[in-house]
Amino acid sequence: MSAGVHTVAVIGAGKIGELMLSGLLRSGWPVDRLLATARRPARAEELAARYGVRVVDNLTAVDEAEVLAVSVKPQDAAALLDEIGPKVPPGKLLISLCAGLPSSFFSRRLPEGTPVVRVMTNTPALVDQAMTAISAGAYATGEHLALAEEMFKPLGATIRVPETQQDAVTALSGSGPAYFYLLVEAMTDAGILLGLPRQVAHDLIVQTAIGSAVMLRDSGEHPVKLREAVTSPAGTTISAIRELENHGVRAALLAALEAARDRARELATQAE
Repeated sequence: MSAGVHTVAVIGAGKIGELMLSGLLRSGWPVDRLLATARRPARAEELAARYGVRVVDNLTAVDEAEVLAVSVKPQDAAALLDEIGPKVPPGKLLISLCAGLPSSFFSRRLPEGTPVVRVMTNTPALVDQAMTAISAGAYATGEHLALAEEMFKPLGATIRVPETQQDAVTALSGSGPAYFYLLVEAMTDAGILLGLPRQVAHDLIVQTAIGSAVMLRDSGEHPVKLREAVTSPAGTTISAIRELENHGVRAALLAALEAARDRARELATQAE
């Protein structure tokens, strides 16, 4: 299977599945090459009205699509595969967007030879700034990975990683936007405490976050060097950093990401 415009079915078009649908459409993917499935009729009507895609049942999607992008909740994946697994032809590509589930989870429930690619993306796909990690599962070739990259590159950046690293990716970038939003929320509250109107505090922080991210991406400098450039001797920044260290912010982040990774592993165990 070479890269090109294939018919893609997003099976279980929830939040992540909808991100994929909308991103493909924004990139120019033909609407007649996209299908979606949804468990609730109201959700199916919503997707059809919003994007113009044809919403079908799961077995029709399996029959008509060349690529199956599965984005159901991990706990619903086994039941879905019980339904569609016997109907999937061995050569059809399955892309999993199910957090925590290894490709072997799918391979055991699909005909032998079915290629599986595991993908973890994140919600900045809404503004074409996603970080998407792609891993080859069973029977997936370089051509399958190239097709997955073609589908997700319009949503932002892509990276190939060994599947053994996907739980760490889930913890770091999959859940990562929430950590930044929490930080902005806390900094906004701090701005209000210091006497700024909420909107002023918000605008100051958001633009600072955008500028800092662009510098991290484009300067080529290590984050330590960028931080040191802001940190003057006996100045305001080092006083703030001392308090962050006193409150264990660095240790809290390490523990938080370990907890997220462990939860990803638990999801895989529970889905079995």
